[in-house]
Amino acid sequence: MLLHGHSRKRKQAFKRGFKLQRDAKNWENDFLKQIHGSSDMTFQSLYDIYIKDMCSRYKENTVDGYRTVFRKLILPYFGKKAINKITAKDIRAWQTEMINKGYSDAYLLRINNMIVSILNFAVNYYDLPSNPCHKAGSMGKRTTVVNFWTIEEYENIITSVTDRTAHIMFQIFYYSGFRCGEFLALTLEDIDFENNKISISKNLRRAGGKDIITSPKTPKSVRTVAMPAFVMNELKEYVDSLFGITDKERIFPFTKSYINGCITRACKATGIKKIRIHDLRHSHASYLIHLDCSPLLISERLGHEKVQTTLNTYSHLYPNKQQELVDMMEAAHDNGHKIYAKTA
Repeated sequence: MLLHGHSRKRKQAFKRGFKLQRDAKNWENDFLKQIHGSSDMTFQSLYDIYIKDMCSRYKENTVDGYRTVFRKLILPYFGKKAINKITAKDIRAWQTEMINKGYSDAYLLRINNMIVSILNFAVNYYDLPSNPCHKAGSMGKRTTVVNFWTIEEYENIITSVTDRTAHIMFQIFYYSGFRCGEFLALTLEDIDFENNKISISKNLRRAGGKDIITSPKTPKSVRTVAMPAFVMNELKEYVDSLFGITDKERIFPFTKSYINGCITRACKATGIKKIRIHDLRHSHASYLIHLDCSPLLISERLGHEKVQTTLNTYSHLYPNKQQELVDMMEAAHDNGHKIYAKTA
């Protein structure tokens, strides 16, 4: 099948492997609708354009996540349907099917947001009259569940850890709030032992059985984090024990499964609740809240793009501080009255 583009320069597109001439003709018609930006292109064609657009704007692992969900749960349902023929009833039926699969509320919300996003894209750039998702309503809900170790629980955990590598790993996670990929990507050139600081400038992710170094999650994720001297002293001893390591070699060349194994063993040894790797980051945030650090300081340390992200994620940890604040105001008020009474 040979097609020509609509610009002055002749463009050619080839597609082979059709069993029937009718299928070839359908592909040709849809391709023409796609290159002309027609709202009666198929959902599959819209998806192809949408993913290409995402590739130039988002990190590769984010796009991969979208691809997986679309291919598994959305394209099989809507792929061959013209986007201007998708109704609120169709969206509602798809939502019902997804709900009946037993997915969590958080996952249902995530996949619903994806179909809303792609059809908004069609409304904004390909003349789709309206987004049927808005009429259909949403599914799922956002549930912020933050598990963490308190400082008392962490002290029990770290006391039980006798393996040298696991010990410094836990220390860095708990006292830095690093994301897992940020931690695994650390090299000697990121460490400033003289000033007790660690710089985050890269991230490690696993794809296709290979470790890939990328830029951090967001621009704000590029940061330098001041660390306690006792953690840095332990890290220095650990690094000195690594024979022949170069500045650009990873200090911790292991995988998430190793970290999970360390968490599992420590929890089994102490009887303390098991948490996820990412909950080590939450543990650091809860520790900072315990130390009365401001949301702005916590946000900067964690590399959040916005302070509001910090407040939204950890708002449930702040109510305990509200009563402390009231107690301080009452104490200040009572003290003021005593001073006034003495001078009167």
